Amino acid sequence: MSRRDDFIKQITDGNSCKGDYLTLGSAMLDGETMTNTYVNVPLKTMNRHGLIAGATGTGKTKTLQVLAENLSEKGVPVLLMDIKGDLSGLAQPSPGHPKIDERHEKIGLPFESKSFPVEVLTLSEQDGVRLRATVSEFGPVLLSRILDLTETQSGVVAVIFKYCDDNKLPLLDLKDFKKILQYATQEGKAEFTEAYGRISTASTGAILRKVIELEQQGADLFFGETSFEVDDLLRIDNEGRGYINIIRLTDIQDRPKLFSTFMLSLLAEIYSTFPEQGDSGRPELIMFIDEAHLIFNEASKALLNQIESIVKLIRSKGVGLYFVTQNPTDVPEAVLGQLGLKVQHALRAFTAKDRKAIKLTAQNYPDTDYYDTAEVLTSLGIGEALVSALNEKGKPTPLAATMMRAPMSRMDVLTEHELGALLGTSKLAKKYNDEVDRESAYEMLTKKIEIAEAEEAKEKARKEKEAIKKAETKRRTRRASTRQNPIIKVLSSPTVIRSVLGILTKMLK
Repeated sequence: MSRRDDFIKQITDGNSCKGDYLTLGSAMLDGETMTNTYVNVPLKTMNRHGLIAGATGTGKTKTLQVLAENLSEKGVPVLLMDIKGDLSGLAQPSPGHPKIDERHEKIGLPFESKSFPVEVLTLSEQDGVRLRATVSEFGPVLLSRILDLTETQSGVVAVIFKYCDDNKLPLLDLKDFKKILQYATQEGKAEFTEAYGRISTASTGAILRKVIELEQQGADLFFGETSFEVDDLLRIDNEGRGYINIIRLTDIQDRPKLFSTFMLSLLAEIYSTFPEQGDSGRPELIMFIDEAHLIFNEASKALLNQIESIVKLIRSKGVGLYFVTQNPTDVPEAVLGQLGLKVQHALRAFTAKDRKAIKLTAQNYPDTDYYDTAEVLTSLGIGEALVSALNEKGKPTPLAATMMRAPMSRMDVLTEHELGALLGTSKLAKKYNDEVDRESAYEMLTKKIEIAEAEEAKEKARKEKEAIKKAETKRRTRRASTRQNPIIKVLSSPTVIRSVLGILTKMLK
């Protein structure tokens, strides 16, 4: 058997699946595409997480688009983080192109042009279904990690949440949280000290500064009601296709704290809400995190530990996480070691550091007799990638340089008119886009303080009134005691006294 035939057999055998699967493209050998030598990913192992990496312009976004389309067709809902703003075209069919036809002829797959069911979500003031969460839903532990608080400050946050629970004060948005922080060391200081111990103004001041920092990155738009229900990410359309939920993040690239906050809250909510699935035949939800370095570069150690824990545990909920970034080294090793599917597009070696990084990247892939992995990484063309997946038994499939298939949907953004029409028919927009500001901790504490101040003013006025009355009584008493009786005044007058003395003198003679 020739080297070529042996390669084709190895790829074909290694990518055979008994259950459902996704086809990414056909394998390549020595720069030539092996038609009908398909590289497949079993649907069963898609919840084992993955990585899509490569230099700018090598085709990462199109690979993400292909995976999202094929998952949707299989009835699996998808959540995409659209940092660059070029994924909304999934809602419209591809116009086609001769180069696409040529690519698919080499692969051995017929090209179909299709649109997919899409929901456009937003964290900011951009058009889309508004994503919100309440402060209470975060809880004291998660909120403390997001704010990167010390142990003492985290203890203060725990006390704040306990007080709000005990007194039925809803913590919905950041103004609620700031209000209770101020109340703990000002108007409510005595109340807090008696029930929970003394809280220092230094601790609340430090926490408050962290909250303001988060606010400056736009978190005040995220915290509040109506809170987004993660079950709405699992919708299926009338044709049995999973919805592709696209979160527009083009305006928060310079606000990584907000992005990390949202991602961590979403993962935590999914983990606490979704039932255990184990190794079922298909995933419940697949999430693609574009520009993943935005999460990891700005994350604190506590936040990184939380992300790593969730990545390890969330697979059992039927959820797969796929990180899209330029270099695998952008992802922490503890997370990288959990990733089953790796799609590695070309890397560029311009410096000694780049060459060293490429050698390290090559070591992350299975050994093969057909490629010098480090060399292939620098010679891949646009839309070509090294692919290593897990088969249905959880073993790595043979490493294959792959000619990737083209997306079936449009590889471009929606126009404003198309986006408006899409949002106009969205059921989720009607559910979440009306902002709710019901009575919560801020209003309740403000009212409590106003009542206390009114009672204090009333008591002060009463005491002042009593003091005035007491002083008036005292003056009257003093005046009465100094006023002489008229008879005594006459009898004690000098004239009467002289007369009496004169009479007494005569009688004595």
